[in-house]
Amino acid sequence: MSVIARSLAVAALLAVLATGCGPGFPRDPEGTLERVRGGELRAGVSESPPWTEVADSGRPSGLEVELVEEFAERVDAEVVWYPGSESHLIRSLEGGDLDVVVAGLTADSPWEQHAALTRPHTEIRTWDGRTEKLVLATRLGENGFLTELETFLVAREEGR
Repeated sequence: MSVIARSLAVAALLAVLATGCGPGFPRDPEGTLERVRGGELRAGVSESPPWTEVADSGRPSGLEVELVEEFAERVDAEVVWYPGSESHLIRSLEGGDLDVVVAGLTADSPWEQHAALTRPHTEIRTWDGRTEKLVLATRLGENGFLTELETFLVAREEGR
């Protein structure tokens, strides 16, 4: 192999690794997806009807709750729900105590510095005529888990 061909091969390999398309990418430094598959999906839920509602019994309902439960089925996980305020849930997500938070969050959420926001799962028109895109929140850096969740959201959208 010539020096030029070898240099091109090395450059191509580095480009693949730099874009995250190499083996084992995207990664979860804390192993979220691996832990959740066949295990437990820890989901925080904050009251935001009709997207999320928390009954006195602690059993949540709503569109985003259904999304998380469908995703959990896809990865063979059991959902354990943790109700709370948005700020408490996001702090718990940051600390690794939760895997996902549902709360009627929008794509321009102030939490984007503290959580990875998914692609929009729903678009709504507000009372004042604006369009808002609703998202779910996951732990920053757990890109394998985020990718799996977003792949689910895309497949669900295409299946409609």
